[in-house]
Amino acid sequence: MWISLSLLLLTAWCCRADGIHRDDGLKLSASRVTPLRSRRMIGGTLAPLVPWQAMVYLSDNVRTGGYAGGALISDRWVLTAGRNLFLNKSRQDTQRKNPLIPKVYLGISGRSEAKASSEVAVEKVILHPHFQNQSDWDNNLALIQLKEPVVISDKVTPIPLPERGQDLPDSTEGSGAIAGWGWGVYLNLASSLKHLILPLVDHSTCKAEYERRAFMPTVDDSMFCTVSGRLEENVCFGDAGGALAVKDAETGDIYAAGILSYDKPCRLHKYAVYMKISSYLPWIHKVTRGDTQNSQAVRSQTMAKMYSWQQMYS
Repeated sequence: MWISLSLLLLTAWCCRADGIHRDDGLKLSASRVTPLRSRRMIGGTLAPLVPWQAMVYLSDNVRTGGYAGGALISDRWVLTAGRNLFLNKSRQDTQRKNPLIPKVYLGISGRSEAKASSEVAVEKVILHPHFQNQSDWDNNLALIQLKEPVVISDKVTPIPLPERGQDLPDSTEGSGAIAGWGWGVYLNLASSLKHLILPLVDHSTCKAEYERRAFMPTVDDSMFCTVSGRLEENVCFGDAGGALAVKDAETGDIYAAGILSYDKPCRLHKYAVYMKISSYLPWIHKVTRGDTQNSQAVRSQTMAKMYSWQQMYS
């Protein structure tokens, strides 16, 4: 069999430990060559304070939602994976159900810092309108509106969205940085934020890999992938929602290229799958502007009047 005995034993142990589907864990994976005491830290290096990193929190217990990542993209909005806002995450479980309202913590590195002083109140949650329209992984995005603007500082700073021309090509080189909290191989919670630098990988390679496997994402043009690192370090259960930060080679600008969607590679698969933010900018801008159903019509009517009046009085 292509899955090793050790992996089967680990999976069985994990399922016994939490009693639910493994979607509900968190954490960067561990190395097989280090002592147990430090193993949970090998899958990711201790992170500096990442000022755009948000903790999207439902509970401490994976059985009741756990917690995951998000990215502060303005003083009022956090972008995350839509699946993070449901207890049961499959399409059959989420259809016709409203997402849960999470707690959101900003400006923290240690898990113990997730307390009232770092919590920001949530106004509402908006799922992408086509969230899971055909599969568990389609349009896996949600926007969380905060009740009040946050105070921007060295500890809390949004990460920019891609600008014109900052669209990752299908065949790409380079790497990105992602941070997260959560579960390691032995279901031990990380006390501090970890991060990984992961290489970007050719879109067609990742797409072909998952086309051969059942219950995996269909890697379409709105997605891109990273590959595990040299020591097999990778994202794992519950790191979803974190932003992959990249650096523009020409301008040096740092921006969020994607939001981690498929966070299940661990050591079983090489490729992590992200929602490509540049593909979703029209939706993000529409929501964060506060557009209503009539906004586009109002703008069009106003422009038409401006032109007609100019002609009338010229």
